[in-house]
Amino acid sequence: MSREILVRIAALYVPIVAATAGWLLFACNVKKGTRQRPGAAVLVQALWVLPVLWMLQLVNTHIGWWSFHTAGPTVRGMPVEMYLGWTVLWGAIPSLLLGRLSLHWRILLLIGFDLLVMPYCAPVLSLSRSWLWGEAVFVLVGLIPALLLGEWTVKEQHPLRRAWMQAVTAGMIVFFLLPECVFVLRSGGWNALPTTDSRLGHAILSVEIQAVLLLGVMGVAAAREFGERGDGTPIPFDPPRRLVTSGIYRYVANPMQLSCALVMLAWAAVLHSIWLALGAVCGILYSAGLATWDEAEDLRERFGLPWLRYRAEVHNWLPRWKPYITPGRQPATLWVSGECGPCNEVRRWFTRHEALGLVITPAEDHPTLRLRRIRYEDGEYGVDGVRAVFRALEHLHFGWAFAGIALSMPGIWWLVQTVLDGCGLGPRELQKRDDSRPMHFPVDTGNA
Repeated sequence: MSREILVRIAALYVPIVAATAGWLLFACNVKKGTRQRPGAAVLVQALWVLPVLWMLQLVNTHIGWWSFHTAGPTVRGMPVEMYLGWTVLWGAIPSLLLGRLSLHWRILLLIGFDLLVMPYCAPVLSLSRSWLWGEAVFVLVGLIPALLLGEWTVKEQHPLRRAWMQAVTAGMIVFFLLPECVFVLRSGGWNALPTTDSRLGHAILSVEIQAVLLLGVMGVAAAREFGERGDGTPIPFDPPRRLVTSGIYRYVANPMQLSCALVMLAWAAVLHSIWLALGAVCGILYSAGLATWDEAEDLRERFGLPWLRYRAEVHNWLPRWKPYITPGRQPATLWVSGECGPCNEVRRWFTRHEALGLVITPAEDHPTLRLRRIRYEDGEYGVDGVRAVFRALEHLHFGWAFAGIALSMPGIWWLVQTVLDGCGLGPRELQKRDDSRPMHFPVDTGNA
């Protein structure tokens, strides 16, 4: 047997055997009732590494950190065995075999192992003088984020960060990995995108890509809602601990499935790929069948009557026009200064539009905080500034709620807040009332 075949076999089966042994070892030693969740950690780590390795190889084809020499099946020039084996190595082994070590020791051991083994992968793998730069890139964008995500998942820490990273993972898979897999199996590729220098062609492409990204807003917002309000994430092994009926969930019960289906169909249209469209259809059938049934059973068991009331009013994929308001729950509060002219305009605007499940109260009367910006509070949750206004939009109707969700995406809300602050609408010092008499807003006259 040639050395090339041995290298390819070892690259695939050594990580698989090691991961299997680690799983069996954990299964034998785990105590009943433990809250350790290596399965969830393995899943999120592998899903992060899977597209990152492919992206890294795509970059490598242009830079040349290393090269592969093989006649077998490849993905972007990388042997399939190495791609799958490395995914298992970085996705499963850190949690299954090295889980008892501290995070920094796991990182150091894995980096040391890779630096030691990579030169011995010849003749399948040839390293250039700059290959350590490629190693450093993978460590920064692949290894460390994957291990952090797995560590937080096992220890149930930082649910919002986990939710955001899972949203990024989903984006890498839907917008990059799935099209790449189709391009490997069928002719075509990114050259389906317009390459002409025509301004009209580039303008049309820009509008199409923005439309695809806009369709993904609901899915991203739903993941954020799970992290912020539900103390969990979208994956089944790491679900929210609390029933989430806020944000986009006021209007549709399965915004992630709806968003994913729309994005896949739109992305298939942009790339002119019937295979991506068929993949979207298969995803829709799975979501509407098995996934919906399994999810409904789990949520019914965990949340009982509140879930049944919610599902009686909110559909899976067809959004409501008006928001769902949880019966018997205290309304959310928008704290607006009664002494600030622009703030009063915001209050008047929401009053005219008849926000549901929202009360507007003078910021000067806040019981615990000395507010400097408009603030939105719903139970223990609270945000300030433009994010408070964007949050309040979810109490109007689906159109305004979608606009608020899109504007509250990371980076966008910060840009809006910065522009408004620069225009003189920044934070203000308010005089907190010392007496017990409640403050009242000025009486509105006319249509102002």
